[in-house]
Amino acid sequence: MELLAPRLAAYLDELVPPRPARLAELEVEARRTDFPIIGPATGQLCYLLARLSGARRVFELGSGFGYSTAWFARAVKENGGGTVHHVVWDADLSRRARENLSALGLADVVQFHVGEAVAALEGVNGSFDLVFNDIDKQDYPKALDVIVTKLKPGGLLLADNLLWGGRIFNKRDRSRATRGIREFTRRVQADPRWTSTVIPIRDGLLVAHRR
Repeated sequence: MELLAPRLAAYLDELVPPRPARLAELEVEARRTDFPIIGPATGQLCYLLARLSGARRVFELGSGFGYSTAWFARAVKENGGGTVHHVVWDADLSRRARENLSALGLADVVQFHVGEAVAALEGVNGSFDLVFNDIDKQDYPKALDVIVTKLKPGGLLLADNLLWGGRIFNKRDRSRATRGIREFTRRVQADPRWTSTVIPIRDGLLVAHRR
C-alpha cells in the first residue's frame, strides 16, 4: 500500500539535490530488482539529521548493499570523520556494499560486519551518536533493548518503516512483523528517556532523541 500519493512522493524525491552517479545507479538497481532501500528523500533526511547532530559514530542495523550507509558516511565525513558500522547477514551482500562505497569514495569511514545486526551492535565497544534501525520488523523490540544501552545521551535513533505500508492501521493484522512495529513504537513513545516523532515520509521514519 502506497501511503503517499505518487505525485507527492515523486516531488519529494525531485527536491533532493543531485546525487553521485553511483548512488543514482543504486536507486535504478533497487527499482529494477525490487530491492528495498530508503530512497532519495529519506536518505537526504537521514543525511541532514546526521549532519545537524554532528554524528561521528553511527551504527546501522540492517544496511543492505550500502545505499543508506552512503548517506550516513557522507555526513560523518563532512562532520570531520569517524565510523559508520555496516552490518548484514550475507557475505556477498557485504562485498557488494564495500564495492559500492569504495566507488563513492566513502569506504574509509565504514566498518563492515557480517552477522546478526543486534548482536553486532551489542558486541561493539563504545557508544554511538546515531543508530539507524532497519532490520526484520519482528526484531524491532529486541533491538530497542540494546539500542538504549549503546546510544549516548543526546544521540539520535532513526527507525524506518514505522507506518509499515499501512498495515499498522489494520487491527486484524496480528503478524509478528506488524506486532513488532506496534510494540517498538509504543515503547519509544512511553519511555521518558526518548523524545520522538514519526515523520510520514515514504514508509514512516521515527526520529527519537535520547534524553
